[in-house]
Amino acid sequence: MTSEEREKFEALRSEAQGCLACPLASTRTHVVFGEGDPDSPLVLVGEGPGENEDKSGRPFVGRAGQLLDKALSEAGLKREQVYITNTVKCRAADFSGPRPLNRPPTEEETTACRQWLVPQLGLIAPKVILCIGAPSAKNLIKKNFAITKERGMYFPTEFARTAIATLHPAYILRQMSASKGDGGFSLLVADIAKAWEAAQNLKAGKRPEGAAPKREEEQNALF
Repeated sequence: MTSEEREKFEALRSEAQGCLACPLASTRTHVVFGEGDPDSPLVLVGEGPGENEDKSGRPFVGRAGQLLDKALSEAGLKREQVYITNTVKCRAADFSGPRPLNRPPTEEETTACRQWLVPQLGLIAPKVILCIGAPSAKNLIKKNFAITKERGMYFPTEFARTAIATLHPAYILRQMSASKGDGGFSLLVADIAKAWEAAQNLKAGKRPEGAAPKREEEQNALF
């Protein structure tokens, strides 16, 4: 980022803290704008903050976040080397029970938050976006994205040179609890490594390697 872009980025972050665009403003503790290196060629985008993130104001800090940190480490990365954010910046929760429970953001909430997400990604201008989970992929890649069939593949996106989607750490934790092997953790690590390599190659003016063989012609056309 240039110094001017950095000023715009921080102004956007500051403005987002006072957002009243949807009902989530009345129940949030913090706006979770994002963190990491805004000059990174790789941005990780999840769906939205949970309870721990709402309390801390930081993305991916609960159990799912700890697993993401482990995956980043096994891929040879640290959080500080990428930028991490969500499509929705405030926690969506169901308050009908004895304690608030996380819920998926509504279409209204997701749409309202695009006023922050779009300029945020525009200023970062990443080479690659790694969508964390199907909801993020449906928001940034295509509405009918099928995570089990299309994870790890390159897709066009208006927000970067290319986008890849991977399994959400929360899903992997549920699979682990059900005694289903590593729950897909190895796939998460592989997808992070692939996204980082693609980002570095694009930054250097090279074509990314490792296109999924079943869609090789379509993948090649992206670059």
